[in-house]
Amino acid sequence: MGTIYNLRRSMFLHCYNKDSDDKLDNDLIMQQLSRITFNPEVMGGKPCIRGLRVTVGTVVGLMASGRTIEEILQAYPYLESADIYAALTYAAWRVEEIEVPLATL
Repeated sequence: MGTIYNLRRSMFLHCYNKDSDDKLDNDLIMQQLSRITFNPEVMGGKPCIRGLRVTVGTVVGLMASGRTIEEILQAYPYLESADIYAALTYAAWRVEEIEVPLATL
């Protein structure tokens, strides 16, 4: 699982920052993505915030419905503002990802 996640993170960096060689930007993105975890025993393996039972989809859905970061943090006091930004960063990457079927031999 870790290898797939690391591969996805490196692919994200390549696609997200293709015109930038700025190491600071890459470091910031990697820090944000390190807050997103995958565990089959937590929320059915959906991407979660720091292993907590709060999914990226929950956070993005709250933002899409008009909730502010402050409102989300009040509703989920164990989250940090960096968690919200990490969820948005991850979601932005996922909507740009293309899945390509592998040919069978």
